[in-house]
Amino acid sequence: MYRTRGTMLGVVAAVAAAGLLAGCGDEESTATSTPTLSTPAAASSESSAPAPAPGEQTPAPEAPAPPPEESAAPEAPPEEMERPAPVEPQEPAAAELGPKEQTYIDELAKQGVNPSTPDTALSIGSYVCSQVAQGTPDPAMLTWVTAMAGADAAFDPAKMPVEQAGQIYINTAKAHYC
Repeated sequence: MYRTRGTMLGVVAAVAAAGLLAGCGDEESTATSTPTLSTPAAASSESSAPAPAPGEQTPAPEAPAPPPEESAAPEAPPEEMERPAPVEPQEPAAAELGPKEQTYIDELAKQGVNPSTPDTALSIGSYVCSQVAQGTPDPAMLTWVTAMAGADAAFDPAKMPVEQAGQIYINTAKAHYC
């Protein structure tokens, strides 16, 4: 009796697994349309089917029914939303930078670090100065500074390693910005 019950549970588990895997077929990884809910026409008979006797082969699960046809009336195209006019990019004016900030940017450029905007370099410099004020050692700062330097759109890893750029930011900020 225990052997039959174990075999039957194994068969039921195999049928359930096959049914679940059959639902994952068709190798589609993206949706091409919005799914719609529909009521199933007939209930699945897998759960109510008698289990085959030992020695018999388990029938393959049935393929899922094809999706219901779309309604005959095509959907109306979505209304176009009004888009705002594009804003022309503005170059940051050098006049907005104070002498300390301009010196810091110029020193970075002399060492081969050219940030995409002065704001990027000033943010990194402000971070370094705040960490220096707290007594944070350079190696602890380097992780964050390296991450910020590498995230800059103008950073080119072919010109220098990001760790070197991070160290340049730290040394230059300590010497010319803090």
